[in-house]
Amino acid sequence: MKENISKFKAFSQVLEEQEITLVRDHAHILQINTGLLCDLACKHCHLDAGPHRLEVMDRQTMDDVIAFAKRGHFSMVDITGGAPELVPDLDYLLRGLRPLTDKLMLRSNLTALSDADRESLLELMIELKVALVASFPSTSQSQTDAQRGAGVMDRSIAMLKRLNGLGYGQPESGLELNLVANPAGAFLPADQMAMEQKFKRDAERKWGIVFNGLFTFANVPLGRFRVWLEKSGNLDGYLLKLANAFNPCTLDGLMCKSLISVAWDGTVYDCDFNLAASIPIGGQHKHVSELLEPPGPGELIATGDHCYACTAGSGFT
Repeated sequence: MKENISKFKAFSQVLEEQEITLVRDHAHILQINTGLLCDLACKHCHLDAGPHRLEVMDRQTMDDVIAFAKRGHFSMVDITGGAPELVPDLDYLLRGLRPLTDKLMLRSNLTALSDADRESLLELMIELKVALVASFPSTSQSQTDAQRGAGVMDRSIAMLKRLNGLGYGQPESGLELNLVANPAGAFLPADQMAMEQKFKRDAERKWGIVFNGLFTFANVPLGRFRVWLEKSGNLDGYLLKLANAFNPCTLDGLMCKSLISVAWDGTVYDCDFNLAASIPIGGQHKHVSELLEPPGPGELIATGDHCYACTAGSGFT
C-alpha cells in the first residue's frame, strides 16, 4: 500500500522517480472549448468561466476546427465551454462536425440549455443525436446551490425532466444523457460506481428522472477553484491530498493520451486543463489550422501539478 507523503512533491518529480514518461497514444478524440462565456460562475470551475467572460469561438475558427476534424478522422468530438449553448453559431459547428465523427458530445450545465430561445438547439441536438453530458454536482439542493448558485438545482431538475420527455436518457432512444458530479469542496470524490447507484435511486425517487451514467471527477486546482483554495487556506492541504492519492494505474487511461484540445481561439492543447493552465501542446502556441494531422503516438504530453487531479484514486479519464 502506498505511503502518504508529508511534503508535497511536484508531479514531474513523481513521474521521474517512478521512471514514467507520459506520452501520447493514438489521438482519436477531439475536444473543442467553444469559449468561457457562461450563465453561471461555479465555485469549482477550473476555467473561471462566467457571465463576465467574452471569449467565444468565431465562425472562422469553427471552419478551421471542422476542417481539422475532417483531416483527423476522430471517433468522438467533445464540445465544452463555458456554456457552449451561449456561443453564437453553435448550430453551425454541430452540423459541420456531425458527419465527421461516430459520436458527437456536448457538455451542458443544464441552465444555459433551459432558456426559451434554446428550443431550436434542442431540436437540432435530437436530429443529430448529440450525446449530452450534464453537470449535476449533487442530489442535495443545498450542496448544488452552494456550489453553483441559488436556484440552480430547481432549474437543473426542470431541464432534466424536459430532456427525459424528449427521449434523452430513455432506454433505446439513441439519445444519451450522462451526468457529472464534482465534490463541493477540497476533498476527493466518492467511488464512482456507488455514487452512480445512489444518484440513479435518488433522481428517480425524488423527481422521476432517468439517465444513462454518472462520472465523478476530482476538482482541478486551477481557475476559480484554485482562487477559492488559496483564500480559504486549503490549497496546500488539497494539493497534498491529491498527491497522496496518486495512482500510477490511472496513467494508461488518461484522456490526454488519446485526446487533443482546441481552444476558442484555435490554439491547441493536450487537454482542457492544460488550456486552463496556459500550457500549449509541445510548449509552443500552435493554431489548429497549422496541423495537418493529430499529434502522433509517442509525443510527449505537457504536465503540471494540476495533473494530480486526473491521477488521484480512480482517475479522470
